[in-house]
Amino acid sequence: MKNALNRVIPGKVNGEPVVPYKGVGKYRPEGQKHAPKISTVTDYPADGDKRVPTLREALMRSGLRDGMTISTHHHFRNGDYLANMVFDIAGELGIKGLRWFPSASFPCHEHLIKYLRDGTIHHIEGSMNGPLGKFVSEGGMKGTGVLRSHGGRYQAIQDGEVKIDIAVIGAPTADPFGNANGLYGNSACGLLGFALADSQYADKVIVVTDNMVDFPCIPWQIQGNYVDYTVEIEKLGDPEKIISGTTRITRSPDRLLLAERTARFCDAAGILRDGFSFQSGAGGTSLAVGEYFRKFMKEKGIKARFARGGSNKYLVSMLEEGLVDYILDGQTFDLEGVRSMAENQNHVWTSPFTSYNHHGKGNFAGMVDVVVLGATEIDINFNANVVTHSDGYLLHGLGGWQNCLFSKTVILPVPLFRDRIPVIKDAVTTICGPGELIDVVVTERGIAVNPARQDLIDAVKGAGLPLKTIEELKAEAEKICGIPQKPQLDVDVVAVIKWVDGTVMDAVHRVRP
Repeated sequence: MKNALNRVIPGKVNGEPVVPYKGVGKYRPEGQKHAPKISTVTDYPADGDKRVPTLREALMRSGLRDGMTISTHHHFRNGDYLANMVFDIAGELGIKGLRWFPSASFPCHEHLIKYLRDGTIHHIEGSMNGPLGKFVSEGGMKGTGVLRSHGGRYQAIQDGEVKIDIAVIGAPTADPFGNANGLYGNSACGLLGFALADSQYADKVIVVTDNMVDFPCIPWQIQGNYVDYTVEIEKLGDPEKIISGTTRITRSPDRLLLAERTARFCDAAGILRDGFSFQSGAGGTSLAVGEYFRKFMKEKGIKARFARGGSNKYLVSMLEEGLVDYILDGQTFDLEGVRSMAENQNHVWTSPFTSYNHHGKGNFAGMVDVVVLGATEIDINFNANVVTHSDGYLLHGLGGWQNCLFSKTVILPVPLFRDRIPVIKDAVTTICGPGELIDVVVTERGIAVNPARQDLIDAVKGAGLPLKTIEELKAEAEKICGIPQKPQLDVDVVAVIKWVDGTVMDAVHRVRP
């Protein structure tokens, strides 16, 4: 069937009927929030010690069996060992048809391809990055992948769209009762916010740590009252890949130009004012935008009320210099972010519930004055793609990208072309965000403002910025690079893109060999 974006999507995904995307704010959910089974304290140790000797035993006590949904979180990033351990155990036990529900995957999870091949894992509902994305794009997975934003994942759990049977939560520090945080220990990652919904709504919850401390583990980001079993293992992951500490500002002259133009646009538009708020990512260009914000803020003698994170050393330094009152942090990208979160009460941990959940009574996303995001492709209607490349391969996740589109001003600083392939197209390969929510595209050869934002166009007139239409930017890229061939895709659907409300926005098709 076709949805409101005129994209053809399957009527069912993994046997379940889908709701087609209806438009921004058009889908109104009904019913009650999901709830796990009622527990009784007499089923748990009176002394609060929920430790079991091994992860294998914890999984078996949790009733691991064919067809279950197993969730993990991604705060350990490319240093994660735990997800691989879980499915090694499932494979050894001969369990089949599992749904893996990670908040994200990384190249380290290439290890799991063998379990996708042999049917231990039926399909993944979460980002499929790197080798997993390539494997899925070529049709290797038995089921259909489902990609959601961070907020969409919380929404799906809360609404009962995805019922988690067993949540396995890796915790850098925990106590035997199950209270846990990510602030201390060899595997410190800063925050465990993406595992919050898992702890609250899963039928069974296992906390696994390599740093067991005496009760109480303070502060607790995960509360032991939600936890069934705790397990201590030797090592959760590779600390150098959990928090690399290598987040750096771009040195590319073109990318620095994008960053400066983005900041100058914000200044000219009147966004950079006392008490404003902003969010930018941890990529090199986004970090550079933040540094230009710092420069302009110092020159103007203003400060931001809050910045939404992912936190990093640059954002932390702005907090400590008094340029930002609060960091509202979703995840922590380097060791300075971990330190700051542990020490500074104005560095506040958040979760997808507070920040991004679309089926709630508000969230932080709409309060942000300006957000700076990336994209792999943009079309002449300002629709954007972040999960596939121009060759159709599924190599990125949605993260919080969709959720951030509800900020007051959304800016995409992107190069006009990558590897001689234009970024601006007649139609993107995969729609991940509707053009009506994307306000500005900044390139090294000009800035295109969405015609729907006449207020921004009027605000920056006379500021000396190189304003062009999106069509003019597309024509300029094609004059330099030519018109690229469209990817060779089959009709087979390997994954679908969910919008923030749980409706299906687009389908990802198998790449033809």
